[in-house]
Amino acid sequence: MKVSLNELQGLARKAFGGIGFQEGDAMDAADMVAWMEAHGLNGIEALKKGLDFLLNEDASQPPAIIYQDADVCVVDAGKRTILGNASLAIELGYAKCRARGLSVTKIRHCHNRMLIVGYLSRIARRNMNVTAFWRNAHEPLTEILVSFKAGDTEPEICMYSLDAVPDETEANDGITLIMANHANLLANLNSDEPLNDLLLQTRDTMTSWYERSLSEGIDVDEALWERLKVLAIRTLVEASEDSRMGAGAGTSDND
Repeated sequence: MKVSLNELQGLARKAFGGIGFQEGDAMDAADMVAWMEAHGLNGIEALKKGLDFLLNEDASQPPAIIYQDADVCVVDAGKRTILGNASLAIELGYAKCRARGLSVTKIRHCHNRMLIVGYLSRIARRNMNVTAFWRNAHEPLTEILVSFKAGDTEPEICMYSLDAVPDETEANDGITLIMANHANLLANLNSDEPLNDLLLQTRDTMTSWYERSLSEGIDVDEALWERLKVLAIRTLVEASEDSRMGAGAGTSDND
């Protein structure tokens, strides 16, 4: 079925609220899923795969800061999804970079890591260079590199396999972020002959996806859409004269 970008954001926001996200986190998570899907990065598929995990997580527990100094911060997401657990770490890294010119942020013990790309787009739009990378532990061993130039709304993304597996490799469920005020962190990822690339997603490709999503709508699995509606109904509103008259969270974005 086809839905608009606004419809996806609206229903996802209410569904995340029904799961237990705080209002701001629910809005952030919905925006990230919609941003990823609109840019051809399979945000809906990531949500579909992670929904059962979300339902079993305690959304009321915030991520924990386990170390920070003027330049570095380390945040533990507690083996939860990046949705609703990335904002703290990203904003800390951003603040440190604004003050120091460069920052390194590590988010440990998180999953649905690809969805962080939507969050980083916001940072880039604040005129910040930002790079994220992480390693997938499955075979073949792969690394994903996401690079935003300051001011850009879309990144370049490269996933590549490692020719040799390091002896010390362990299961990895973290993300490393590097932000820089005044320097582009990476050379352009485009290459005439990319070496062992498994994925190379360019800014132009993502811009085209976004324009097509706006004009043609977004394909959503109907079963997932119905499941999000059920979750959205969980959203509770404080009792008031308005709520008693029927106001509150519904399953469309028109209320």
